Amino acid sequence: MHTPIYVLKFPKEITDQPIICHLVRKFDLDFNILKADILLQQEGFLVLQLMGHKENVTKGLAYLRDQGVVVENLATSMRRDDNKCYECGACTGVCPTGALSVHQPEMAIPFDPKKCTACGLCVPVCPVRAMQVSLDPITLAA
Repeated sequence: MHTPIYVLKFPKEITDQPIICHLVRKFDLDFNILKADILLQQEGFLVLQLMGHKENVTKGLAYLRDQGVVVENLATSMRRDDNKCYECGACTGVCPTGALSVHQPEMAIPFDPKKCTACGLCVPVCPVRAMQVSLDPITLAA
């Protein structure tokens, strides 16, 4: 299942239309609203995670653009604050990709961002909150 996160910017002329309702019905998508600021007759924005087959997400994004919505991808990545991390290893038990693992015999916990899928499972288990999700906006081509 494909689950990207997008920032959708709505021109004031279309904030009264059920665009997201049509998006999920026509393209068999689920969604999670992460943040929203939409008022009638004002520009609005919506941070939305779409869930569904990649092909359906792609078609749904084309539909949004056809309706006049500006679509920006939020690429997520993980960062570790090495000043906070004391390498307790709590994160290694939940990391599904091995991006965080124990290296023996020194018992070091290196972070390999190339292996990381930014699933975020490490964030809540870190006792000092050294792991952080980074959201980097990337404008998608129309």
